[in-house]
Amino acid sequence: MPEFTQIKLDKADGIATITLHRPEKMNAFTRTMMDELIAAVDDTDADDSVRAVIVTGHGDRAFCAGADLTPEGGGHVFSDPNPVDDLSDTRVRDGGGRLTLRLFNSQKPLIGACNGVAVGVGATMQLPFDIRLASDNARFGFVFARRGITPEAASSWFLPRLVGMQKALEWCMTGRIFDAAEALDAGLVRSVHPQGELMDVALGLAREIADNTSAVSVAMTRAMLWRLSATEHPMMAHRVDSRAIYRLSRSADAREGVASFLEKRAPQYPDKVSDNMPDFYPWWHEPDYR
Repeated sequence: MPEFTQIKLDKADGIATITLHRPEKMNAFTRTMMDELIAAVDDTDADDSVRAVIVTGHGDRAFCAGADLTPEGGGHVFSDPNPVDDLSDTRVRDGGGRLTLRLFNSQKPLIGACNGVAVGVGATMQLPFDIRLASDNARFGFVFARRGITPEAASSWFLPRLVGMQKALEWCMTGRIFDAAEALDAGLVRSVHPQGELMDVALGLAREIADNTSAVSVAMTRAMLWRLSATEHPMMAHRVDSRAIYRLSRSADAREGVASFLEKRAPQYPDKVSDNMPDFYPWWHEPDYR
């Protein structure tokens, strides 16, 4: 397992927990944190024992207070430190976007446990999570217009899909801070919980996935729902659905799923994400800009 300085990665009983850990800075985001979060997701993807990943922040005040406005080594807070004249150059990379694209490509389900303030990249990094929970003291803010910049982390793609265009525009154009109740009402989070119960709920969801589902089925389902819901016609989904159900219905996991149901016992799925994904996975083509 990699060594980390600004996050923690813990694994137990098939569940990994990634904790943003800069308590002196309310877990503010830095390039080091970006690199470590990407490395942590690389690690959990490669570990077949990990069935679900929870992402949270250290303490009871903040998930992530946004970008550290006093960055390591000085220089630009929000943009790549290397000046580039040609803005079509792929070296012009937003750090939050590099992170969310890696989260988007995770093969393991991601559960966010937002334990406090989440503004700027602290909010946008949560958008690729599959399930987002919040504590009752959580606060969110897409504050970019109040800093003279624009939304980042591919949030212009993610946010309208989660909460609709009107709410996404309102939150981003006003840049105001809003509470967990408003986030729940808009669909940004799945549920709101007392601070002391948040991690127990997140662990319960992760446990439900880990104990009852096929890792290959979940990885395929995650990729299909995120990608195919954005295509221009349902035929695109039908094509991938058809290939997926054909391949997976002949798998060892499918045999075990049927047998365990008929025998009224807990399943023991043998297939692994590292070895047993369908032969056409990944079916999409996207540039690797990492």
